Amino acid sequence: MPSTRSGARLLVDQLLIQGVNQAFCVPGESYLAVLDALYEAREMIKLVVNRHESAATFMADAYAKLTGQPGVAFVTRGPGASNAAVGIHTSFQDSTPVVVFVGQVGNEFADREAFQEVDYRRMFGQMTKWVAQIDRADRVPEFVARAFQTATSGRPGPVVLALPEDMQLQTVTVPDALCHQPVNAAPSDMQVAALRRLLGRAQRPLLLLGGSGWTSAACDNIKRFAEANYLPVACAFRFQDLFDNRHPNYIGDVGIGINPKLAQRIRDADLVVAVGARLGEMTTSGYTLLAVPVPSQSLVHVHAGVEELGRVYQSQLMINAGMPQFASRLAMMVPIEEPPWRESVAQARADYEAWQQRPTVYAHAQPKLDLWEVVQILSRAVPEDAIIANGAGNFATWAHRFWRYPGLRTQLAPTSGAMGYGVPAAIAAKISAPERCVVCFTGDGDFQMTGQELGTAVQYGAGVLLLVFNNGMYGTIRMHQEREFPGRDHGTRLVNPDFAKLAQSYGAFGATAETTDEFAIALAQALAFMRERHLPALIELRTDPEVITPNATLTAIRATARLAH
Repeated sequence: MPSTRSGARLLVDQLLIQGVNQAFCVPGESYLAVLDALYEAREMIKLVVNRHESAATFMADAYAKLTGQPGVAFVTRGPGASNAAVGIHTSFQDSTPVVVFVGQVGNEFADREAFQEVDYRRMFGQMTKWVAQIDRADRVPEFVARAFQTATSGRPGPVVLALPEDMQLQTVTVPDALCHQPVNAAPSDMQVAALRRLLGRAQRPLLLLGGSGWTSAACDNIKRFAEANYLPVACAFRFQDLFDNRHPNYIGDVGIGINPKLAQRIRDADLVVAVGARLGEMTTSGYTLLAVPVPSQSLVHVHAGVEELGRVYQSQLMINAGMPQFASRLAMMVPIEEPPWRESVAQARADYEAWQQRPTVYAHAQPKLDLWEVVQILSRAVPEDAIIANGAGNFATWAHRFWRYPGLRTQLAPTSGAMGYGVPAAIAAKISAPERCVVCFTGDGDFQMTGQELGTAVQYGAGVLLLVFNNGMYGTIRMHQEREFPGRDHGTRLVNPDFAKLAQSYGAFGATAETTDEFAIALAQALAFMRERHLPALIELRTDPEVITPNATLTAIRATARLAH
């Protein structure tokens, strides 16, 4: 016989049924009853209190990417929901399963533009898979079950549920829902046979991996398929951890700052098998690697969301399937005998390894702090399964190009290009997997979007390592500004704090490195501090603003732009 419960208690009970054991929040008066119900469940659901709502939703996104389970966040109405929007948008573009609960004015005040009232159906309609408001407590189990089912099935993504204050206090007697069961399509025998025929006729195929919904088993199955067929494997923008970067079949990442030889290899391919990737602007270099709407290459596009297939690219073969379902079928496929491309994989791999060597930009600029060497020193100092998180900015290129991700769930990065993602993502990762080493690459502008979450890290004993690349400007924008309007930099310069002292003020370790040798010393000190104190450490890297990317200096970009103009 169902017990009589308040809407708030009913909601928390449903979270437990859905398997939720961690949630992120900024508290608000609009969901005080839910906070009280979470107090009753505090031994079962760990509530992490953030300093800003964007960090709460970023953390929920990172938690979902790291664990494979839906991330959960609670924010208050109006301003709180608005702050949370950046993380919700990130989850939408990254296809991450997240459920966000937003406090709402009571039903008796609805549609009067009451204090902080917003219609969330209209506000979040285009950046969620589903958004709804639970007006009646007796429908809480139904709505919550649907939210988790929707967030995790097909192409994963965010769901927003609004919680009117009076609904949270209503008492009802209703049964609980069941736990969600993620549903994904699987490829048919005919589709697998068609894929094999296309592969059998190819001379220059390429396997491109991306998207969400992957499991360790799915990645292992893809590896077996690639090995059996001697296929070169590339990973889409910020999905580099889907295939071991140390593997001889791995040939690089397809995103911003792509290796020109890899870009040409994709253009020259006669078959591209894109598994999981949306084939968006970043992965296709502005839709140039693959022509729209019909690529010159034969294209097999596999995606969990049926609505994505044919949306931009018309393919020879479109397969609606989840990644585990598709990868398991590929692993069982009879390999192509004596494939003609077999010997080309070694050359593609050699191109990748050459791309990872010390960059040519240092032939034109000799900074005291060598960022390529920083990455090499770091890679030798941390465990190989370290989680690397980053936000958005040119600084991230050093992690994307020169770090070798060994496998699934070692990279946390926003494909949406959201600034401020890295710091909260790293903290969420360390809270969720305290046994793992977590490193965050963040820029001076990027850090200051969510740097206050250092307080969260200290509060929960999250010993993350933060590397702040400080060049005194919004570097990516400055780079584009010099390219489009050379010599007219405006609105991109930053006056920054002493980041090391800022970290120390929170109780974290803080150090500054202006030379490569200083970084090596600071890194050793930071790692020792983290091991001993289980608290975060921050190293400010005072970088040469001239070295704007591994490939170019600002002076060179400006000079080239002036000639072009």
